[in-house]
Amino acid sequence: MIFAKVTGTIVSSQKDKNLNGKKLLLCEEVDQNGKGQGSYHVAVDAVKAGEGSLVLLTYGSAARMTDVTKEAPVDAVVMAIIDDMQITDQS
Repeated sequence: MIFAKVTGTIVSSQKDKNLNGKKLLLCEEVDQNGKGQGSYHVAVDAVKAGEGSLVLLTYGSAARMTDVTKEAPVDAVVMAIIDDMQITDQS
């Protein structure tokens, strides 16, 4: 799983029929502090995330295991919205 922040949406009028009705989000990878890493991904939204949301992305075959992405040609999916994160001091 990857930490990411939703930075926008993607609109595509021509796409595979199995992607019809699915929201595509532009997500930037972030570190544990929410700082952008400069890597962007397009992911199908399975959890009704919005712009600015901190989310978890998953890739590959796992991305096709949600109810929203079954039978769709998906390589990345937003599968969780992060409400809170607590980092324990490891020192």
